[in-house]
This record gives sequence, structure tokens and C-alpha cells, in this order.
Amino acid sequence: MGSRDISEKILEDCNDVFADIVNNLLFDGEQLVQPKDLENVKDKSQYKAEDGVLHEQERDTTKFWKNSRVRIAVIGLENQTDIDADMPLRVIGYDGAAYRSQLINKRKERYPVITVVLYFGKKNWNENLNLSDRIYIPEKLAPYFNDYRINVFEIANLSEEKIKGFQSDFYVVADYFRQKRLNCDYVPSAYTIKHVDEVLKMMKALTGNKSFEEILNNPEIKEGDVSNMCEVMDRIEARAETRGIEQGLKQGLEKGILQGKVSALYYDAGWNIQQIAVHLELSAEQVKEILK
Repeated sequence: MGSRDISEKILEDCNDVFADIVNNLLFDGEQLVQPKDLENVKDKSQYKAEDGVLHEQERDTTKFWKNSRVRIAVIGLENQTDIDADMPLRVIGYDGAAYRSQLINKRKERYPVITVVLYFGKKNWNENLNLSDRIYIPEKLAPYFNDYRINVFEIANLSEEKIKGFQSDFYVVADYFRQKRLNCDYVPSAYTIKHVDEVLKMMKALTGNKSFEEILNNPEIKEGDVSNMCEVMDRIEARAETRGIEQGLKQGLEKGILQGKVSALYYDAGWNIQQIAVHLELSAEQVKEILK
């Protein structure tokens, strides 16, 4: 499992965040799922591939939704930054494995398995939502084919009202992607982040921007120094400005050293322009420009 996959899961593994995502997206904000009613599931399954080797597949984040001791459902979250044409096949594989585990489990209760795909890309996921979108079905077999539809929520395309419906730290993530899609820019809010470490790691994993994680690794920033995205973006901008100054100084120093070498060879050693160009691996035009 790659480090990116792990980082994407950390925030959603928090019960308050998981419950918030489910309540807002599946139940239109009705607070049906409570954090205390969630239990982690180690949802792994095995399958034998064409190479004959037994492989293991694991969902991103899965939890039991319970009412007292009774399991109401298994709910899984899958993160996607790109459209996966085979997602219906993947989801039916995950769900099928979860149903199979109920068959071999000694518990007699049976419960539904729900998978929610959280898509963070900008392009609309307007195809491959059904198994039939991916598989050619001969006309004669169509009456006997059981189609399968996946639940995809395009986070960047959610309405402003829906985004504001998130009551956990997932609001910060969803708001960022919606703003970037609409404006190609981001104006941070003063929302106080509860799980700072988890939010920044997820942002880094989903965006590829290492600056989010660098904030966590900066020894000068102590716990509690960063509590909202305004402070996060201020730190990122300050770091970018520092890097720009450092790069400018480095380039200026390198240019000054080169000018000194050219001048010394031309005026002091008496070399001609062609000799200097060959020696310093420059063009004759570059040497002439430096000597101006």
C-alpha cells in the first residue's frame, strides 16, 4: 500500500468525519449516523489473478454502523482523484467480498453493504457509473443480466449549500476542491480544524502539493500554531516567498562568480573569447554578453 493511499484514509478514519460524510451525502444532513455507533472494519479480501497468485484487496475506509449491538450496515468510502472506468467492477468486488464474509461469519445477522466513491477530480464523472457501462451485454443475455450502479459523489461539483452541510473537518477539504474548480484559486476560511495533522496529510495526498505536509515537518511550528486554513495558507505563502529569495540569492551568486571568472580570463590572463567559451562551456555570444 502506497503512502499516498494511507494519507488519504487517515482523516476519513476519524469517526466524526466518517459520520459527517455519510450523513451529509447520503441522508441530506440528517444526523442518523453518530460517531459512537461506528466500528472499524478490517475489510480485506483475497482473489486469485490470472497469474495464479493469491492477491489481497482492501477498501480505503470501512466501518460498521451499529445500533447498540446490532449491525445496521457496512459502509465503505473509496477516494478517487481520477475517473476509473473499471470502478463498477472494483466496487462490486468489494461489496461481494463483504457479503461473502457474512456467509462465513458465525453471526446470523445480515446487513446491507454500501460503498461511497468520493471523487476529487475536476472533470465530470458522467460515464461508467453502471456495470453495463463497462461490459458488452449481448441482446439475448440482457434479460438475465443484473446491473450494478456505483454511488459517486463529485466533491468539486457539490453545491455551496452542500459543502456548508459538512460539520466536520471534511468541510475544509471539500471547500478547497470546489473553489479550485470554480475559480482556480482558493480563499481560506477561518473554520477551526480539529484534526490538523490528518487534514494536511490528506490535502497533500490528494493535491500532490508537498507544502501541506512541510508545515507538519517544520520544527519551528509547534502544536496549536496552525488551527485553520487561513494560517495554513499564510505559512505556505511565507515559505514560498523565502524559497524565492533563497533561489534569487543563489542565482545572483552564481552569476557573479561566472562574471568574475570570465573577466579574470579575459583581462588578466589575456584569453580570447573563443578560448573562454570552450573552457567555461559557454557560447561566444554568452561570453560577449558577460563582458559588456
